[in-house]
Amino acid sequence: MQGELLAISDLHVAYEENRKIVADLRPESDGDWLIVAGDVGERTEDIAWALGALSRVYAKVIWAPGNHELWTPREDPVQLRGVERYRYLVDLCRDLGVLTPEDPYPLWEGAGGPVTVAPLFLLYDYTWRTSPHLSQEEALAAAHETGVVCTDEFLLHPDPYPTREAWCHARIKETEARLAEVDPEIPLVLANHYPLVREPTRILRYPEFALWCGTDATADWHTRFRTAAMVYGHLHIPRTTWHDGVRFEEVSVGYPREWMRPGHPGTQRPRRVLVR
Repeated sequence: MQGELLAISDLHVAYEENRKIVADLRPESDGDWLIVAGDVGERTEDIAWALGALSRVYAKVIWAPGNHELWTPREDPVQLRGVERYRYLVDLCRDLGVLTPEDPYPLWEGAGGPVTVAPLFLLYDYTWRTSPHLSQEEALAAAHETGVVCTDEFLLHPDPYPTREAWCHARIKETEARLAEVDPEIPLVLANHYPLVREPTRILRYPEFALWCGTDATADWHTRFRTAAMVYGHLHIPRTTWHDGVRFEEVSVGYPREWMRPGHPGTQRPRRVLVR
């Protein structure tokens, strides 16, 4: 059987139910690749366990970091912050044979290919506000007032950057330059923890949370760069949407309280990225 390019995200393996999902995952073909679009877990030992387990059964695993991996929780023996923590995780992935946003983009030549798979690490810059008339400070104040505040505000440190948005802008500049150098004759699969466009966040139950979900700076990337599909997670709303003719796949598993709920659309299985 020809291999498939698959994707999953938001594994959150601190939960035993989710840990079992990861332990039980098996490819349907020896040639299957798996994109993991962030939020594997918070503690480095859990991240290493999950990515290690997946890399032993899939032909190739490609990781794009989520916000949870970048937290520095008090109970994690690895107390690195910001860029140093990200680099630690990149080294961890390389030891496991897992590709990261810092590695050359691999060429998928299986079913639906060829495509270049580009794992991205971009963060967010608070531009997705509930009203265009609000400043960043006003939007954050309103979120705090309603009690809708991402834990990133307390655990995701941007060191040595002064702010998370400054780190985001640096990542955007660096990534944009790399994508501009990719062979335009070969379509891209862009994999990021956050959606590249704001539209998928419009159905959030708490619209204030969109502040921590992406950036206006990537709104045209799926059209500016030749994109076959865009993979993301973070929202815990697995579904397929189309934007400017490009398919966007939200591939998250989410928390047990979410995927165990009757009528939840997720399957706790990787989703196929390319339509043949």
